[in-house]
Amino acid sequence: GGHVPALKTPKGTRDHSPAHVVLRDRLLAAVVACFKRHGAAAIDTPVLELREMLIGRYGEGAKLIYELQDQGGELLALRYDLTVPFARYLAMNKITNMKRYHVAKVYRRDNPATTRGRYREFYQCDFDIAGQFDPMIPDAECLKIVHEILSDLQLGDFLIRVRSDHRQILNGVFAVCGIPESKFITTCSTVDKLDKMPWEEVRSEMVGEKGLSPEAADRIGEYVQLHGGLDLIERLLQDPKLSQNKLAKEGLGDMKLLFEYLTLFGITEKVSFDLSLARGLDYYTGVIYEAVLLQQENDHVDEPVSVGSVAGGGRYDGLVGMFDPKGRKVPCVGVSIGIERIFSILEQRVAVSGEKVRTTETQVLVATPHKHLITARLKLISELWDAGIKAEMMYKKDPKLLKQLQYCEDTGIPLAAIVGEQELTDGVVKLRDVATREEVDIPREKLVDEIRRRLEP
Repeated sequence: GGHVPALKTPKGTRDHSPAHVVLRDRLLAAVVACFKRHGAAAIDTPVLELREMLIGRYGEGAKLIYELQDQGGELLALRYDLTVPFARYLAMNKITNMKRYHVAKVYRRDNPATTRGRYREFYQCDFDIAGQFDPMIPDAECLKIVHEILSDLQLGDFLIRVRSDHRQILNGVFAVCGIPESKFITTCSTVDKLDKMPWEEVRSEMVGEKGLSPEAADRIGEYVQLHGGLDLIERLLQDPKLSQNKLAKEGLGDMKLLFEYLTLFGITEKVSFDLSLARGLDYYTGVIYEAVLLQQENDHVDEPVSVGSVAGGGRYDGLVGMFDPKGRKVPCVGVSIGIERIFSILEQRVAVSGEKVRTTETQVLVATPHKHLITARLKLISELWDAGIKAEMMYKKDPKLLKQLQYCEDTGIPLAAIVGEQELTDGVVKLRDVATREEVDIPREKLVDEIRRRLEP
């Protein structure tokens, strides 16, 4: 019989067992319910995109795109995220106004840390608002959505870090600190490392590798380590040097408006305006935000510790225009919920708590107490199925009653409907509560109603 390969899934992928899928579906249902609460319609797009749709959209990420071999004519790739396909969809269908959500798998040829919930194939859950609207209104709603979802899922304390696009406020900061314009971009990429390493190391890279003067680096340090709310934004707007800078003033004005809306939504205590926030993808052009879970604070820790990003998003006003032959722009803002990261956190919790996850929804097992009753079982189960009741039976002609009841215990079936010769003669069914072991004779024509009544939530 030939060579039997070692059985495994491809690197960075995994099967989902029934218990997994139940948890995942619960999670997705909560996220989708929030998207629907905010009036979004769902779309779906092919897993495959033309390669030229994806190339050049992701900056550093480009090397992680899965490219398919030439299939005879079209060069294809697997989608890398849901945002670029959405932009393509809008441009292709000439849509200028849409609020949509999309839940689907995406593919990245990463070297994944599967222990931390990172895979080569994973779900993304995106909500986006496309269209020309007044400043910061849709942006504020996206942040509200992140807040709602993370609160609903009860993941513990979280923080949403927000900043305006680099090129506005941060470039203003650089100008004020006397950095020549030719060094803006390299300085920017160094500032981006602040969430990975302490300021001292960032500073020495600026001075040592990027050739900034120590004084200039220290001036930048005074700004980029700031984080806060409306009060900080007000303070920066009154900063004698920054308020002279047109770019920075514009960016800060936007942030002020955003925070005023967030105050009305009542979510500012979980949102922090942050001058240094790692940049992410190439297509963001306005507000950028990232939600992180905070570890429950220990006594000896002043600053809460981040345990990783669980949602992110921002404004990308140029992306649709890149796909449009006439370059027509459609402003967009959106959010992506990091469902896999959240899933691995919830999974660990279930493992720790030892909670048994039911993988089926069967409400009643149709059982018989003695031999020669297969016909009675088949007739009754068919009645139950036709009435929309979730029912099972054992696939043996004459199973032992104990075996049947044991099956209920093992799989969490709450009720057993037992029919023996006596019950058939009397026109009743013995309904047994599996947990309490109580049995009651129910007239056969009332059985469906009784099952429904008992299982009402």
